[in-house]
Amino acid sequence: MNDFKKTDSSADTPAAGPEAIRAIPVRHYGRYVAAVVALGIFGLLVWAFANGDINWGAIPDYFFNDRILKGVRETLVLTFLSMLIGIVGGVVLAVMRLSKNPVTSSIAWFYIWFFRGTPVLVQLFVWFNLGFVFEYVNLGPIYKDQWADFMTPFLTALLGLGLNEAAYMAEICRAGLLSVDEGQTEASHALGMSHGKTLRRIVIPQAMRVIVPPTGNEVINMLKTTSLVAAVQYPELLRFSQDIGTTSGATVEMLFLAAAWYLIMTSVLSVGQYYVERYYARGSSRALPPTPIQKIKANVLSLSNRSGGGAKA
Repeated sequence: MNDFKKTDSSADTPAAGPEAIRAIPVRHYGRYVAAVVALGIFGLLVWAFANGDINWGAIPDYFFNDRILKGVRETLVLTFLSMLIGIVGGVVLAVMRLSKNPVTSSIAWFYIWFFRGTPVLVQLFVWFNLGFVFEYVNLGPIYKDQWADFMTPFLTALLGLGLNEAAYMAEICRAGLLSVDEGQTEASHALGMSHGKTLRRIVIPQAMRVIVPPTGNEVINMLKTTSLVAAVQYPELLRFSQDIGTTSGATVEMLFLAAAWYLIMTSVLSVGQYYVERYYARGSSRALPPTPIQKIKANVLSLSNRSGGGAKA
């Protein structure tokens, strides 16, 4: 009697895998409608300005005018000096605000409350018109002069913008100082470091990672806020643009020109802000974000690799 061993053929053949899932993309009709509406509105705006009574040729004619370039220079100088006053004053006010001395803490709180609670334009007008209140500026043997001669439009703009900015920078610096762990301060005090040395060597360098990003935004905002000083007769970019528009009859065109210069300056400052933030982010992230130049190089290399692979194929 022959014994036959029955084998299962299914065991020899590999099991069929799961059926491939056919992914059907979800259609977002709302996005299509929103895109069409946005493009339609943009097209209407372009059509309206293109057919409006605007002399577009006047913008390139005056773009590099001597007065316009002087206004750009004055705007940048005023931005730099106002931010310098704001940053130095903000650091001092932040330290006073965090002080355990109730007098200095209260003074800093009142300063921040007052200057943050009143509009910048009102503060500029107050500085400009204090001559109605004080006839002379008398500092004893150091300095004495009439208020109208002392409070020039430049000094009005510098004080109005710089002192107001100090109130905002104080809160930014205070947030940065509070972001540093208290154990850092306790450890430095245990090593015999004074409070001032602890701030300079330990706390402030670590707080810069929190302070720098909003400070960059404040610089850009300050650049645009300088346009308000045209109200106190200070000659900056907007003031010169308005004067040229009045004499040439191209009022709206000169406002567009000023807007173009503001866009150029804010764009340059935004690039600088990116690199400064990237520098201070070195200790907080494992890999730094690529710079714009690195992104361009990566895209060029990827395109060249693709073209080389296609040629070989």
